[in-house]
Amino acid sequence: MRKPIIAGNWKMFKTEAEAVDFVKKVKPLVKDVKDKTMIICPTFPALSKTADELQGSNVALGAQNIFWEDEGAFTGEISGPMLKAVGCTYVIIGHSERRQYFGETDETVNKRIRAALKHKLSPIVCVGERLEERESGSTFKVVETQIRGAFKDIDEAHWDNIIIAYEPVWAIGTGKTATPDQAQEVHKFIRGLLPKSVAEKTRILYGGSVKPNNVKDLMAQPDIDGGLVGGASLKPDSFSQLAMF
Repeated sequence: MRKPIIAGNWKMFKTEAEAVDFVKKVKPLVKDVKDKTMIICPTFPALSKTADELQGSNVALGAQNIFWEDEGAFTGEISGPMLKAVGCTYVIIGHSERRQYFGETDETVNKRIRAALKHKLSPIVCVGERLEERESGSTFKVVETQIRGAFKDIDEAHWDNIIIAYEPVWAIGTGKTATPDQAQEVHKFIRGLLPKSVAEKTRILYGGSVKPNNVKDLMAQPDIDGGLVGGASLKPDSFSQLAMF
């Protein structure tokens, strides 16, 4: 049985103080949740204080990106050792916004995954098609290319720590959501691309305007194992409702 995940991607929201305030408010709301893995992924400046506030709770800490080198002249980047030192156990890799605005490719996603695994960080690897790709019937081709590129030459021994997030780009922050059937169709396809020895235990999340009012229908699908949530993860009451679907 795959344990569901609710992961909040805070993107470029919340100062350090706002992040700490969120954690203080959300901890009592979700303290009895034992059947889900709960993760929040704040901005880099907020990681340290957020980690301190999460101590002893049932909510884990993730980051929104990782560089593939451990140190060096890479202005503006952050490394695996830095994320581990601050208390992260998860890291989002290859989000469509990173691909769109910052030149992420399947090749660099692969390098970032390797860096995460090297430092025992669980990567949450994002894939998904743009609206024009869906409308042209290219969804499966795009997703397969991203999956095969991201996990090229990744040893099967590492798959216990790998999480995939299917995020149709046309549904991110737009208020549009893939129907449960649409999402399930792609999740099932993704699972079929994975090595047979790990396919049934790998958790595949859905992301794209997940909200408390649609989370149950999405998570009822057999191949959807949780959500990578944007806007609805920014408020304690909304996050807690998602965690208790």
